[in-house]
Amino acid sequence: VIVACRDTAKAEAAASEIRAETGNEQVIVRKLDLADTNSIREFAEKFLAEEKELHILINNAGVMLCPYSKTVDGFEMHLGVNHLGHFLLTFLLLERLKQSAPARIVNVSSLAHHGGRIRFHDLHGEKSYNRGLAYCHSKLANVLFTRELARRLQGKSQGKAGFTANALHPGSVHSELVRHSFVMTWLWKIFSFFLKTPWEGAQTSIYCAVAEELDSVTGQYFSDCQPAYVSPRGRDDETAKKLWSVSCELLGIQWD
Repeated sequence: VIVACRDTAKAEAAASEIRAETGNEQVIVRKLDLADTNSIREFAEKFLAEEKELHILINNAGVMLCPYSKTVDGFEMHLGVNHLGHFLLTFLLLERLKQSAPARIVNVSSLAHHGGRIRFHDLHGEKSYNRGLAYCHSKLANVLFTRELARRLQGKSQGKAGFTANALHPGSVHSELVRHSFVMTWLWKIFSFFLKTPWEGAQTSIYCAVAEELDSVTGQYFSDCQPAYVSPRGRDDETAKKLWSVSCELLGIQWD
């Protein structure tokens, strides 16, 4: 298990907890900053040099309600980290996943995708910016990326082994995700009893990663370990194709 994180000190603390609880010493921490394409490329290069197999990729990084800011490469922060960072990482690791099939790609989206739109005329929020909507837009991008990725992967797994991509809503989890909003932090404390613990919030990700009944299920969206409703915008194949193309342009990659 490779825990790829921006904050390696926090990652090491989590990894040592996992090692202690499970007895699995093969829990390794690696530096990965999704807000910097150089960091993504360095991580992928090191991973490919060290690891011969990759069976499960969980794209779980997320920023939420950030004041307006940009990544190292000039992308609006929500779009850059939540979508483009994962898009590039998946692209760089795809061949290793294919070689390792059966393999699964799991993209953590959100119920918030229902409030999202892909604003191609203002992807980086330079004309108008609302941090709540920016988060929703990026979560819709996760759903559309998963949909188009699944479409492209069908028939590309080697032999009979399955090669799938699915998205999910983890639920409202008591975490530091809302740290950029004083109001949300306050509400999170008041209503903490109704929120999922991080352990509970991880269950749908784990389900999508290892459940045997999902061996050949791809391009779907889950919540509470079962299929969930996707917004009409999240089912728009033309938008999904266009987002794919624009994402490749922004990242300077060719992914056919």
